Amino acid sequence: MRILITGITGFVGGHLVEALPAGHTLTGVSRNADWPAGLAHLAGRAELHAAELADGDRVEQIVRAARPDWVIHLAGYANTGKSFREPDRCWDDNLTATRSLYDAIARTDVRPRILFASSGLVYGEPDDPDGACDERTTLKPASPYAASKAAADLLSYQYARSPGLDVVRVRLFNQVGPRQPADYALANFARQIAAAEAGRQEPVIETGDLSARRDITDVRDMVASFPLLLEKGTRGEAYNAGRGEAYRMQDLLDRLLALARVRVEVRQKVEPGRKADTAVTRADARKLRQATGWAPRIPLDQTLADVLDDWRRQAG
Repeated sequence: MRILITGITGFVGGHLVEALPAGHTLTGVSRNADWPAGLAHLAGRAELHAAELADGDRVEQIVRAARPDWVIHLAGYANTGKSFREPDRCWDDNLTATRSLYDAIARTDVRPRILFASSGLVYGEPDDPDGACDERTTLKPASPYAASKAAADLLSYQYARSPGLDVVRVRLFNQVGPRQPADYALANFARQIAAAEAGRQEPVIETGDLSARRDITDVRDMVASFPLLLEKGTRGEAYNAGRGEAYRMQDLLDRLLALARVRVEVRQKVEPGRKADTAVTRADARKLRQATGWAPRIPLDQTLADVLDDWRRQAG
């Protein structure tokens, strides 16, 4: 199988390459055609190309050369908090780049099956405050990040209708795991705990608002859904991927603190703009499970322990 992966050198891309069995021919597109230090062990697993997805001619050249059977589109702007401060970049990286990729594919004679990685945050607050979001839930994105992903998600559906690209959408709820950048809450908590244990900072964790509830799934479980959807998903359809349980961020931090080797103080500071963000996300992933048989397998406590151990290795 020939597989083209955008954003291959990112957090999710690295875990995907690790999960794909040997025998596939992998081509990767990223801004820099080099594996970061944490993914150096993947050197040789894929042919890497440096490209901006907005450069349609360059992307078309890569598609024609690789002739992929599958395209897994992971590249994009992924930081909800920063999107409030730099919305133009967020919209360019998520919507404009996705359209450029699809147009580049459409100009070739290559007709791969495409998986678009959307986000569970496209739903915003659920229609039922106590309920989960299924694929029919109204889209009410509450941040530039979520709005730009919702637009790219709908664009993917439109391109499945006309010009008829074979696009399947997966709406990924919150995913965590080893190697996640410290821009994200749980990774940042673990980074600070590991630094405090190593004596590199005072035993104090600074956090944002901890009242939000998030559906948290291990990234290694999430990437396992991608080949299944490419094999069994229906063109144009959207599928939620998530555990189906909403965890309060305070409770998740408490679980990490229980693993800490030193006593740590917590100081909250709410980031300006984040009060407008979605308070609760929870996935109804029955459609994905019925179509593919996928289900999360890694317990949340194991994920949290693995994330903390990863930051301990870096701190050491």
